[in-house]
Amino acid sequence: MTVRAGWLLPSGQTREDTRLVPLGTMAPDSTMTSRDGVIAGGNPLAATGVGTMQVQIGTGRAIVQGTTAQGAYPVAVTSPETLTLADGHAQFNRIDSVVLRVRDGLYDTSEQTTVTVEIVQGPETATPTAPTIPAGALRLWDITVPAGASAGTGGITWNSALADRRRYTAAYGGIIPRGWGLSFAGAYPGQYRDNGTGLDRWDGTTWQPLEPSVGWTAVTLASGFSNNGNAQGIVRYRRITIAGVPFLQLRGGVSWATSGSIPNSGNLLASVLPAGYRPAALTSLPIAAGGVDIKLDAQTSGQLRLISSSGVTTWAALSGVQYPLDA
Repeated sequence: MTVRAGWLLPSGQTREDTRLVPLGTMAPDSTMTSRDGVIAGGNPLAATGVGTMQVQIGTGRAIVQGTTAQGAYPVAVTSPETLTLADGHAQFNRIDSVVLRVRDGLYDTSEQTTVTVEIVQGPETATPTAPTIPAGALRLWDITVPAGASAGTGGITWNSALADRRRYTAAYGGIIPRGWGLSFAGAYPGQYRDNGTGLDRWDGTTWQPLEPSVGWTAVTLASGFSNNGNAQGIVRYRRITIAGVPFLQLRGGVSWATSGSIPNSGNLLASVLPAGYRPAALTSLPIAAGGVDIKLDAQTSGQLRLISSSGVTTWAALSGVQYPLDA
């Protein structure tokens, strides 16, 4: 048997099953349910096209959540599984899903006690969508099956047909690895996840990033302003966290043509900073500009504004500027 589940087989869970499947308290979704998903490590449950209409799912481990009363099933695929897709529709494309599925006759109408890797066929329509997967199943991959695809017509172009739908889970208290979809809510304050560039912490309401994004993001300057003022480079920003407090950090410099006359009423940005990069309250900071100190207003709208009474020449420096984003 190459697809195994813990706490499912009617003859009892063998010692080998216990050693292979992931056991323990997993990341919760609620008080009595676990977050289902793939267990990270290597490239678990990877998909590879091995024939014109055949896909192979590699080894790996996962958690499949049933109903609340049913609980969660730890599963291991110990040898690659090869699946054959049905031929394509004569007119329409369709999207099939590869799932890891548990059937437990004590809780469903299957009258079976099995765990399988299988294909759920999607609807054949002019605008195909992935199928709704049955209860007790975990979606792993979506596969686009072109109209008319079959072994006789060349089948599926695998490098463009496969869409990774693996989401990941972890043991309780562990950091949930980045996988498909970041739109899920956390289960408890203090839970952590990998967002692809850093860590997020669930505060009970929203995910709060704890680490800066990799690199910097350039701003779009308003008309009349140019980058590299006083040879300080282009204006860029990033979000960082210091002692648990989110900050926006700036670097670079701006310049303009006419001494003493800051363009655009001092509003620097043609496109304001996105939500999540704006201060909770108006924040004013002194900066250097053309040999005199002026003020930079970081506004709650996401705009950055230069304010000077007199004496400014034709440049302003933003390198080293940082300010808190929380209230």
